[in-house]
Amino acid sequence: MKPPATGSVGVAAWLVLALAAGAEESSPTVVVGRLNEALVGVLKDADALGYAGRVARLTPAVSEAYDIPFMAEKSLGRRWKTLSEAERGRWIELSREFSVANYAANFDHFSGQTIEVLGTQTGAANTVIVQTRIVDPAAESTLMSYRLHRRAGGWKIIDVYLRGTVSELALRRSDYASVLEREGFDALVATMRARIADLAAGRGRRRGS
Repeated sequence: MKPPATGSVGVAAWLVLALAAGAEESSPTVVVGRLNEALVGVLKDADALGYAGRVARLTPAVSEAYDIPFMAEKSLGRRWKTLSEAERGRWIELSREFSVANYAANFDHFSGQTIEVLGTQTGAANTVIVQTRIVDPAAESTLMSYRLHRRAGGWKIIDVYLRGTVSELALRRSDYASVLEREGFDALVATMRARIADLAAGRGRRRGS
């Protein structure tokens, strides 16, 4: 879109159109749609890319679509407040690695899959839920819904509902809390590193982020 050469009214009109285009680009369905495009693209090139290539391709897409810092904090619940700034940064990056690893391990073979956006609905606390379906001609279709909230940089994913109902964030929070209570933060980090290594080796695969 190019601005008009002259005229204050024309410039003002162009600015309105540009702002509207920016708002459309950051809408919940557009955010999820871009992630879906990246996922299908990785699926189509999965064999050629290999696990490391899929991780490299997906890292920017996941970082753009997800509010990783928010999810990292919420996944630890009240224990987040006990961490140092260095530990928080460490956990945020590890959470990013784990989310990407889950996608890279599971989206590893193309058999004609497509991802459909089914619709949206209003969620709690000013969030929006975008419902999608992974259609696989060789297997059963998988429902996956994304919860997004609005930040200064636009809409970001903060939770994924596997099969449309199971909160990934809630599962992680429960899982992490048990390790933290028993063994502490360093043990949780070691556990997560081991899980990422398992995903890289083709173990522990599960559809989702």
